[in-house]
This record gives sequence, C-alpha cells and structure tokens, in this order.
Amino acid sequence: MKKEKLLVVGGGFGGVKAALELADDSRFDITLLSDQTDFRYYPTLYRTATGGSRANSSITLRALFEGKSITLVQGTAETIDRKLKTITTTDGSVLPYETLILALGVVTNYFGIPGLPEYSYSIKSQVEVARLKTHLHQQLIEGKSPDLNYVIIGAGPTGIELAGELPSYVRRIMRNHGIKHRAVHVDLIEASPRLLPRLPIDTSRMIRRRLKRLGVKLYTNSIVQGVTSDELTVSGKPIRSHTVIWTAGVTNNPFFVNNHFVIMGRGKVATDTYLQAEDNIFVIGDNANTPYSGLAQIALHDASFVAENLRRKASGKDMKTYWVKKPITVIPAGPKWAAVMWGKLRIYGWLGYVLREAADFVGFKDLEPWRQATEQWLTGFDRRDDCEVCAIAEASRF
Repeated sequence: MKKEKLLVVGGGFGGVKAALELADDSRFDITLLSDQTDFRYYPTLYRTATGGSRANSSITLRALFEGKSITLVQGTAETIDRKLKTITTTDGSVLPYETLILALGVVTNYFGIPGLPEYSYSIKSQVEVARLKTHLHQQLIEGKSPDLNYVIIGAGPTGIELAGELPSYVRRIMRNHGIKHRAVHVDLIEASPRLLPRLPIDTSRMIRRRLKRLGVKLYTNSIVQGVTSDELTVSGKPIRSHTVIWTAGVTNNPFFVNNHFVIMGRGKVATDTYLQAEDNIFVIGDNANTPYSGLAQIALHDASFVAENLRRKASGKDMKTYWVKKPITVIPAGPKWAAVMWGKLRIYGWLGYVLREAADFVGFKDLEPWRQATEQWLTGFDRRDDCEVCAIAEASRF
C-alpha cells in the first residue's frame, strides 16, 4: 500500500501534535522539519527564566518521537515549490510532500525601535533564557547590588508572568550569594492604556492590583522610543537600566510573505474552512488567521482538527468544517497566584494557581504518555538553577 507523504514544518505545539496524532496511521509517511532540536513548552519558559529547571520548559524532539514512525529533519524552511511539491531549506535540502502542514510559529518584532535588538533580553528560547539568567547573576555578583531598574516591556501574558516572578528571583540570587539585601525595582511598560489590553478589563484591574502589591511599578500609555546600553527612553523620559527585557512584539514567520501566501489581518495567513491555505497545504496555530490564534491550546486544537480531517480524507470521507470555542485563559502573576478567565467565570489567587498547574499537566499529557508527562510536570517544582552556588543553596533548604 502506497503511503501518503506528509511533511510537517515546525517543531512547536501545532507541528508536534499533528505529527503525533498521525504517527500510528500506516497510511502516512511522516516527516517533521524543525529548526530546533528541542520542543519549547512556552507556558513555563518564564519559570525557567526565574530559577526553575530547564527541563520544565524543554523536551528533545527525539524523546517526543521515540518509537514513533516519524522522520525528524533539522533545518529551516526557506522556499516552497508548489508545482514540484517540495520545501527547500536554507542549507539546500529538498523535502517532497503530497500533503503539507505549516506550523512555523512567530518571530520577534522590535517595531524598528533603536537599540532593542542589541541591548534587550528576551525569554522566547532556552538560549535567550540562559543569556538573561547569566546577566542577572553576573550583574549581582560583580556589582554586589541589583540593577537600578529591571525593565520589562510589554504587559501581555508573558510580561505579566515574568514581572510577577522576577522580584523574588533577584532576591533569591542575592540571598544565595550572600549579597546584602537591597530593594529590587521592577518596571512593567505597556503602550496601551491598560495591562492585558486584549483581555477583559476586570481581569486587567485585578492583575494590576496584584502586581502593585508585589512592588512592580506599572507604566501604561507609555511608548518605548529607544534603548542604549545603560538606559531606555519611554515617552520622552529616560529610565536607567542595564536589564531591559522585551516581551511585547511578535510577527508572523516571514516564510509566508516570502513565498506569496495570502496574508490577512494581523499578518496571519488566509485559510479556508478546513485550515487549507491552498489545496493540500494546511496552515495551523500562530500562523493561521483564525479566532484566538496565538495561544498554545489553539495550536493543539488546530493540529488535532487537521489530523482528523486527513484521516477522514484518507478513508474517502468528507472533511469537517473548522470550529473553535473560546479557550480558558490562565495567567500567573507572582508566586502561587493566577487569574483564570473561563467564559464569564473569574477565579483569582491560589485556586487560580492550582488550575494553572493542572493546565500545564494537561499540556504535557497532550504530547507525552502519562509517565513522561507526570515527570515533566513535576520538574515545575524543581528550583535547580544553572548556577551551582544557587543550586546548592536551594537544596540546603529542603
């Protein structure tokens, strides 16, 4: 029996889930192309950035696909030949397909702000997380004092999560290294009139109150105009800082514009009711112009939806029409506190934190068997930092 060549491009939530969903179906010959060797679990990257275990936000793709009929290829997709049905990578490799699933994720957008690419930090990858943590440690150890201001730009979910945890993390580093206690100043800057501008205003107010209690200084209606090595300019005023963390902007992967896909609002790719951009070319997750695009749970939903339709198509059945319901949103804001938006229901505080922990377990279980998912989830309670001094100090407290 001839197998259908299925090429999945992207090693994030959507791409990995789509490949796993179809891996046990003998009608498909599956290849997954990724520019990374690891899968990044984005919802917990902020924890890794503030002293948590790297294992909590990273799983090797080989481990995820162990025992599965999936060919893993490392490389970056550059061009598509629609007539020959091939994807060519930046290193010249040519991968054929009969059906193509594109789940490339997004890239950082600095909006042309001078100095941001050179002088800011980020937490969108393990490399960026490691760079930030190294900076935080070196600055404290060498200067024996925290930065004048730790500045986070962007009050979306990632900015909120990081702002809530960063003060306690900096204080832990000082304590672990025997540095005299000093006040830690964290600033959160947002260009919109309020925090979490895309979410309900009542949740925005509650999180604002929570961050203020944690000592985070909030700047809304504030535009970052430029960054240098020791300060940034915000709405015409300077803020002294050697630690500027950019969480504000992303844009769709340039692959789609470069290869002449139809682009809609927010720079997303136009798709039909089956998530096809063109015949047998499916676009899912962050790349697709769908409601709620940009969330991990939507990428997982899209992947399962397309996989089901490919199975139906292979069985000679009609494909189903795309549907999606509004997802539950959970945003942590500091230790053991989170805000939950579940339709009209709102939950704040410790119970919200418990629900977030449960959501992370479900997220791991979507990609791994029970045992591995449980082990992965438990790493979230591991404060094993890369710094040996901090690791020994944390271990001595238990």
